Amino acid sequence: MSMSRRTVLAVAAVAAGATTTATAVSPAQAATASGTGTQDPASAVRALRAAADYAVEKLRAVAPGVSAFPVGTKFEKWTFSQNGDWVGGFWPGTLWMAYLHSGDEAFRTLALDSALKLAPRRQDTSTHDLGFLFYPSWVTAWRLTGDDSWRAGALEAADSLIRRYNPRGRFIRAWGALNDPNNAGRVIMDTIMNLDLLAFASRESGNEKYLHVAVEHARTAGRVFPREDGSTPHVFDFDPGTGAPIGPNTVQGYSPSSCWSRGQAWGIYGFTTMYRRTGCQEFLSTARKLADFAVGALGSDHVPVWDYRAPQQPYDVKDASAGAVMACGLLDLSAATGRHDYREVALRILTALSETCLTRNSTRAEAIVARCTRNRPAEDGIEISLPYADYYLLEGILRVLRPQDVDRAVDLSTVSGADRPGRSRAGR
Repeated sequence: MSMSRRTVLAVAAVAAGATTTATAVSPAQAATASGTGTQDPASAVRALRAAADYAVEKLRAVAPGVSAFPVGTKFEKWTFSQNGDWVGGFWPGTLWMAYLHSGDEAFRTLALDSALKLAPRRQDTSTHDLGFLFYPSWVTAWRLTGDDSWRAGALEAADSLIRRYNPRGRFIRAWGALNDPNNAGRVIMDTIMNLDLLAFASRESGNEKYLHVAVEHARTAGRVFPREDGSTPHVFDFDPGTGAPIGPNTVQGYSPSSCWSRGQAWGIYGFTTMYRRTGCQEFLSTARKLADFAVGALGSDHVPVWDYRAPQQPYDVKDASAGAVMACGLLDLSAATGRHDYREVALRILTALSETCLTRNSTRAEAIVARCTRNRPAEDGIEISLPYADYYLLEGILRVLRPQDVDRAVDLSTVSGADRPGRSRAGR
């Protein structure tokens, strides 16, 4: 009898049991335990600036020859999707970050040309990833240019996204066409990062229907995903007809009881964003719970393993993209809570990625960040480069070096008496 790789992994996860469980600790406790102490701010800034400069030079060399959307590397060269797959927004987003850091108008032109190629996806109702596709591309284009066609296109994409909302279970389904019964009740952690497109749509249109869907999905995710210790599964399944919960599962994690590091990072960033857009304390509490677990699970090198509960962690393959996303979320969380220790860990992650995960040692490499893992259980994309790693590393670095510029691009504001839905910040 033969067993699938998924079955083998699941059986091994049960056998591993408690020996692979990371314990949630505070960021300050994690820093003390690793003996790292306080990081030299000047040294960190130098490392981050050097990494951003390297990224700009790499993009100057590679970007003019790119006519589609990078999805990952093979033998250090980008492979491409013509329609963007789910990652299409990150290439123009990366070009926008390079433009903000360098002031080079060539990056602005390339970013706009690339974003325009996503136009047919505005009416795509077959994916939850419209936030990934349109926020770093079209929303950022509108915010930096003031051209209302970008804003209008992003609103169209938000209209497509809310059609995936299941009111019985109060969730946005992740995968599959609207008329496809397969995966109709499947919710994944990644979706929390697509909700900011809906918050944007309510803010700009004055119609609260978009934010209502975002809040209801986030409340559902906050109820079913976090475990008591703050870890999360990748997937949670519902009965699509009744909305009744079925239970946790996974696709890209080690097992339903493990903790896929990039999913955990999506959660940290996404729940913090939902707090900023709504002021709802429950979202901030969830973000802190997820962050404390992830910080406690980090190894001394501050580059996440692909799954915090895989049996070979902390010596398993790394996922630098999880680190880049996590760092952005921790910087956000530090600002939202006033907790400097979250910022300290974020700086350590960004410095580690800048010093140990860039492609500096290869003349062949077309990407910026190496040591990424796309889908370990499927043996798909292990130790490669991924476009979202490049994007979030640059976003994280510029959050430190040029926070006002990043705010111009993606809106780092928090809802308050002076910053409510409907407020326009285009072309600032």
